Amino acid sequence: MASGGFRANAGRPKSAKAPKAKPIKVPKDIKKAARESGMSPLDYMLTVMNDDDADKERRDRMAIAAAPYVHVRPSDAASGKKEQQQDAAEKASASGRYATPPPPTGE
Repeated sequence: MASGGFRANAGRPKSAKAPKAKPIKVPKDIKKAARESGMSPLDYMLTVMNDDDADKERRDRMAIAAAPYVHVRPSDAASGKKEQQQDAAEKASASGRYATPPPPTGE
């Protein structure tokens, strides 16, 4: 059995195309409400998400859409030992625990 090299008719056909994503159809009343509110998109999503009178499915969709802007992914957080040490040093210096001595006054 041959391995590697050219194989006739192997791979994806040149005429094949990836399926196009269908645009999401947003109802006109929702578009109008978003435009008229004058809020940022994130504020609008959070408002709908926290509205008890809104449809449950709509609230869920808004929560999913707003999540990347509100919560940090674990991969974006400090994960390495060096980054954790830097974060700990910044927190300690902010709390005054390991404050640097004041500069000499030149007396």
